[in-house]
Amino acid sequence: MFQAHLVNEPFEDPGLYVELLHRKDALLFDMGDIRNLPNRNILKIRHVFVSHTHMDHFVGFDHLLRVVLGRDKELDLYGPPGFIRNVENRIASYTWNLVENYTNSLVITVTELDRSQTVSARFALQNSFRPEMLPRGDFTGKLVEGSHYSVSCVILDHKIPSLAFSLQERQRVNIRKNALERMGLPVGPWLTQLKDAILKGEPDDSPVQVWWREGGMRVPGKILPLGLLKRKAVSIAEGCKIAYIADSVFSPENAEKIVGIASAADHLFIEACFLGEDSIRARDKYHLTARQAGELARRAGVKRVTPFHFSPKYQGRGELLIREVMEAFNS
Repeated sequence: MFQAHLVNEPFEDPGLYVELLHRKDALLFDMGDIRNLPNRNILKIRHVFVSHTHMDHFVGFDHLLRVVLGRDKELDLYGPPGFIRNVENRIASYTWNLVENYTNSLVITVTELDRSQTVSARFALQNSFRPEMLPRGDFTGKLVEGSHYSVSCVILDHKIPSLAFSLQERQRVNIRKNALERMGLPVGPWLTQLKDAILKGEPDDSPVQVWWREGGMRVPGKILPLGLLKRKAVSIAEGCKIAYIADSVFSPENAEKIVGIASAADHLFIEACFLGEDSIRARDKYHLTARQAGELARRAGVKRVTPFHFSPKYQGRGELLIREVMEAFNS
């Protein structure tokens, strides 16, 4: 269901783009320079999760706003304490006197963590992006909880609060194409609707319309009960988990939180800014070393680890950082 890749090379600005396959939906974790993302990919983004607002993690906000401006779209942004002010200041740096000429509805909802609560504000294009504060909510560890996936976070220490995230797929619904053939059913867009019905927990007697396209036209087929299709043509497996760990110092408290949120992840993306031989410099700059990143990945029991956010001092020697991560991970 998930297809995840770093927006840039490891020496460049952090950013992780996660697309939901077969759906017009995507998530972005951190947004430094995001100009490498095609506009068609940016327009799929529904949720953006920002670890902290150092420039290399947040400078892409302006590009994101420029691409979605003039579109009917809702965006949800999440970040650390003070995030609403950061977004408001970026928006306020522009002049919006002509927005009455826009007919589209662009709404950006910004949520920040405030200890055990979330604080949110709504910025609507048709209101000249003037902030509208929303009711506070309780924070229980999850920022997003939908029918297809959930996103959790913890607050790490980077001398400022820095958020670490995990993305958990609800379930993985697989279609058995050989079973469809035996039932005389075609593949097609209706299978996405079938998967959605299963993930939403709809009753087994819910009707499912089989359909396909011919010559650009929708052609209706059989109507079958959901339970029958689940039994004969579907297999359900545990969902995929992705973890994203950006800037943080290596400390017992941070390590415990990182291991917890990344536990048993299928794929961990983790910063590895310095080599182990430069651990004092890493500590002073509140970053992880490659060895520490690999050790944390091993302790978390992840299946795969991808390091990123390499210090420019190692430019041309990135393989040393990767090797150190993997040696610690596999030891």
